[in-house]
Amino acid sequence: MKIFFKPIEEKDLFLVKEIYDWYIENSTATFHTEPITLEELKELLYFNHHRYHSFLIYADDELAGYCFTTHFKKRQAYNMTAEVTIYLKNGFESRGIGKRSLDFIEEKAKANGIKNLLGIITGDNVGSIALFSKCGYFECARFKNAGEKFGKILDVVGYQKEI
Repeated sequence: MKIFFKPIEEKDLFLVKEIYDWYIENSTATFHTEPITLEELKELLYFNHHRYHSFLIYADDELAGYCFTTHFKKRQAYNMTAEVTIYLKNGFESRGIGKRSLDFIEEKAKANGIKNLLGIITGDNVGSIALFSKCGYFECARFKNAGEKFGKILDVVGYQKEI
């Protein structure tokens, strides 16, 4: 399978929204409970930023998801640390796309001076936890009963990798 990445542009936001809205409506992978607006997406993703990047993921010329890095916290002392996020389109899981995407975004982050990557994951998201663990991330934090979605009280776990 050929995997390639295309920087997200503002005109691509509707593609990202479609993928993310599926997770909002059908999973606990995000704690958003209402469909996201394009304006809200603009606050999450970076376009042409010198440190943080956002990419569409394609598998054999078909849109398979998106990935991005963002601030861990918007304070200068944290500039060496970023949060990494990957969302695969429903049906593209368990094909190795997540691992290749994580490897790709790690290389981009490393080239931009990032030393630590964090994955912030809902405690019941076993697929993401398995992916990050397989890729050398370790659990570094657990926030007990941090959110509620679909009537379930959920933990949030933090995974970290020094790159």
